[in-house]
Amino acid sequence: MTTSTISPTLAGTGRAATARQLGLVVQWQARRMANWLPLLVVVQVLLSVTTVFGYGLLVGTPPPEAAAFLATGAATVTLIMVGLVMAPQQVAQARTEGSYAWMRTLPVPRWVFLAADLLVWSLVALPGTVLGVLAGAWRFDVDLSVSPWVVVAAPLVSLVAATVGYSMATVLPPAVAQLLTQVIVFLVLLFSPISFPADRMPGWLAAAHAWLPLEPMADLMRSTLMSDTFAMPLRSTIVLAAWTAVALLGAGRALTRRS
Repeated sequence: MTTSTISPTLAGTGRAATARQLGLVVQWQARRMANWLPLLVVVQVLLSVTTVFGYGLLVGTPPPEAAAFLATGAATVTLIMVGLVMAPQQVAQARTEGSYAWMRTLPVPRWVFLAADLLVWSLVALPGTVLGVLAGAWRFDVDLSVSPWVVVAAPLVSLVAATVGYSMATVLPPAVAQLLTQVIVFLVLLFSPISFPADRMPGWLAAAHAWLPLEPMADLMRSTLMSDTFAMPLRSTIVLAAWTAVALLGAGRALTRRS
């Protein structure tokens, strides 16, 4: 497809036109990644499942509380990795190859680009998230008590992670953004209270995570996957709500800024 053929199709106003625009951008993004989209799904599944069994090799048979953290942590890790690592890497690549600049010329609201990518990446993360939860429950022998609110919690975690990742990838030079995603991998896997409680970390690091979105994301997922065991702390609710607002505002400004 060329700009001359797609632009008239995308043009229009109103809810119906916006829905059509979103559908067309989703199709374009999915087709652009069609050659390696199945591989991405496999990678996310492997990441989620191997996180469970890898931690299992390290800790052996953990006590019930630690088992609950480990069983629910893989799902959160998968959602965060997609938003904070995979998505910004693709945005950085799109900026390098020029397709990002081309998309910005289309007569489409900027938030449609973000919504389309969020939908595509959420679908990529879905198999790994589900299998990670099931693998964690089986490996650590925990009983899940899934709340209906999980259908809101998982997309919200994806939304915050993806919008922060988009802001990072659009503001920073592509090479710097890709390098930063590698740092985030280690931070999420090893130095974030996602698969273990925050009181195991040094005091300064635990204090930093009290204001970062990673711990509230994990709290939200735990409270919906094991609602009989965990509750969403008020502090985590406030911090996550603040990060959601800041992330949406930041992504909006990043998508509309001039290159």
